[in-house]
Amino acid sequence: MKILVTGFEPFNGGWINPSEQIVHRLKAPEGAILIKEILPVEFGKTTIRLQELFREHQPDIVLSVGQAGGRAEIGVERVAINIDNVKSSNGGKLLPDNAGDVPVDEPIEADGAAAYFSTLPIWQMVEAMQKKGIPAAISNSAGTYVCNHVMYENLYQAAVNYPGMKAGFIHVPFLPEQIANREDKERLAAMPLEDMVTALQAVLDMLADR
Repeated sequence: MKILVTGFEPFNGGWINPSEQIVHRLKAPEGAILIKEILPVEFGKTTIRLQELFREHQPDIVLSVGQAGGRAEIGVERVAINIDNVKSSNGGKLLPDNAGDVPVDEPIEADGAAAYFSTLPIWQMVEAMQKKGIPAAISNSAGTYVCNHVMYENLYQAAVNYPGMKAGFIHVPFLPEQIANREDKERLAAMPLEDMVTALQAVLDMLADR
């Protein structure tokens, strides 16, 4: 079995991204080959890089990981939608990707479905993390930023070009060091890196066992 795990580089002026740190520390489950990749936080480049990885490795499972600052638990995403959008939900602030691109309500794939659901066992993923004592829950929105873009592209490619490939996405909270010097740190949740690694390793091991 080949498992591709992706994380992201830092973005929005940040100096660290927990997803990158987690991916570097994960180990291949017994009997599986683990492929690791750190993706750019750029809408266009992620599409190109993912397609290259799929052609090169033909993975059985793709698990992508990203940061969702402000969440208190690890979130297993249920669905990705066919929209790239950098506007806030109230129509305010734009958050450019690391290349400066600012798409607003643009389709990810012109011939793609409006949405794709995760093809990984999301409830079992939550349970695997909870058994390790790590807070985890189902999330019903991956947003409209690059995390959603990557989840959608993974599932689109699986549906169109790699029908045997299963794919899903996990969002992780801030690291404590990311909020230590913020004025609003009392309102923000964080999780130690070792807990996140333990949680994601449990998910990988469970997926390989299945």
